[in-house]
Amino acid sequence: MATTIKEIATALEKFAPLPLQDGYDNAGLQIGLTDAEVTGVLLCLDVTEQVIDEAAASGCNLIVSHHPLLFRPLKKITGSNYVERCVIKALSKGIAIYSAHTNLDNAQGGVNHRIASKLGLKNVRTLVPKENILLKLVTYVPVAQADAVRKALFDAGCGGIGNYDCCSYNTEGTGTFKANKECNPFCGNIGELHKQQETRIETVLPAYIKNRVIRALLASHPYEEPAYDIYTLQNEWSGAGSGVIGELQEAADEKEFLLKIKKTFNAGCVKHTQLRNRTIKKVALCGGAGASFAGAAQAAGADIYITGEARYHELFDGTQQMLYAIIGHYESEQYTTEILAEIISESFPTLKVKTSNICTNPIECL
Repeated sequence: MATTIKEIATALEKFAPLPLQDGYDNAGLQIGLTDAEVTGVLLCLDVTEQVIDEAAASGCNLIVSHHPLLFRPLKKITGSNYVERCVIKALSKGIAIYSAHTNLDNAQGGVNHRIASKLGLKNVRTLVPKENILLKLVTYVPVAQADAVRKALFDAGCGGIGNYDCCSYNTEGTGTFKANKECNPFCGNIGELHKQQETRIETVLPAYIKNRVIRALLASHPYEEPAYDIYTLQNEWSGAGSGVIGELQEAADEKEFLLKIKKTFNAGCVKHTQLRNRTIKKVALCGGAGASFAGAAQAAGADIYITGEARYHELFDGTQQMLYAIIGHYESEQYTTEILAEIISESFPTLKVKTSNICTNPIECL
């Protein structure tokens, strides 16, 4: 059975929903039509002209990248830079491009979790949780049907708090209503005030699944006109966010750990702040350009903060208390293709999925 770009996008966005991307980003389908049939998928960190040629030679008409090719609006397409040339080449060869960027960075099990896994960290949690993304749903259900409605809400994605799921608060009370002659009431008689023992169900959900949750509520609720309220919460949500922090299985000498980082990520050079004979146990990290989260790492008591790149003056703060390691943007995110391969191959086991053989890192070390 043919697989479409839309189906692949749906699988990727189930794992890393587009609303999780940062405001400056441009994740999602970059080039192509959603109903096009996919002959094969080539995975990469960056889209270059060489990667597009590789996709064409491999019989893959979809490229899934981490970094978006189209990051800023194009005012013209004349081939004056590599982005414009890539657009021209992709269109001429009939190759679509999809990118999963900061939504994949911020997702549970995403880029930063993969880096933590490579380093063998345990007790991994979000370093800077997302804010203002949670909603609270309240609804009222006849007592006998409350379990079924609760299950439908949980199945739709409600009730996640930290490492717990199926979370709700329930109280029983009396609801009143009077059905008019246009109604087909589940209980009570038309024109008569009816009193019904109901369960008030309260649960939480990320805002981006609100429509799905409301559909599940309406489909499972026995009433013609279910009453429900949705509130915006200001809570942090550890289910998504920037960077992660965790602990090593065993404490390590700082130089020994830096050498482990260099080997694990095949880094030509690991830049770091001054060694102070520290013992490394608590590790915070953020792939790519994650320097802005170093303060959060220090506040969380990290012994070391690892990221892909940082500016010179950003390294003066906090280096007395915390070691700072810079391993390179490409090096820190190179394992992103593993995540993409797992998502697509699990959902479409017969589809050809290849990882690019081209190193797109523009930085080399002597």
